[in-house]
Amino acid sequence: MLVVAVTLAILAPAAAQPLVRDRDRAEFDSAFVAYEAGRLAAALDAFTRLAERGDRLAQYNVAIIRLREESVATPLPVALGYLRASAKAGFPLAQYLLGTLHETGRHVPRSQRDALDWFQRAAEQGLVDAQLATGTQYYLGRGTTKDYAQAARWYERAADGGDVAAQYLVASMYEEGLGVPRDLRAALQWYTAAARQGDPAAQLKARVVADRLSTERDS
Repeated sequence: MLVVAVTLAILAPAAAQPLVRDRDRAEFDSAFVAYEAGRLAAALDAFTRLAERGDRLAQYNVAIIRLREESVATPLPVALGYLRASAKAGFPLAQYLLGTLHETGRHVPRSQRDALDWFQRAAEQGLVDAQLATGTQYYLGRGTTKDYAQAARWYERAADGGDVAAQYLVASMYEEGLGVPRDLRAALQWYTAAARQGDPAAQLKARVVADRLSTERDS
């Protein structure tokens, strides 16, 4: 199942504003309005025209429509070509999606090395999901050798971005001293952050680590 293709939405004009060239803005906005109104054929035609002119967001949108199977009018190889072009042009959502495809082997050759490359490109641009994915590649040694220090670095960046899973993971690494110096205060900080977002396991761990800190102070 291609989860990312379902969960990543086509960007609205406001979110796309820094990405769309001025000369293409009115056409992009019109395509988005058509998409939202359910006039998929008109939207796809407009996005495709923009994609052919090298608009990286339109390229991503055409790929998403095809990968979601909202329309199969675009041949899959063409859609994947647009996705790769968007990723190469530096669009982080396209980079992350391409990394996910390579990670799973969906529509492209399965390659953990390529997955890590695309995840990290998106992560370096601040995409939190990609930071979490990059950390996991390093943690598990997928597409690279295991590197807990790099894993902790990327998990902490994702944690700073509010990802609850990353907050829990980096907390556990500080608790165990895995890839970072053992630091129960940092562990408690991140367990508490995850707990505040409703993670029940983090709530339990926060209490355990708080008790350990209290015991160490009293000893």
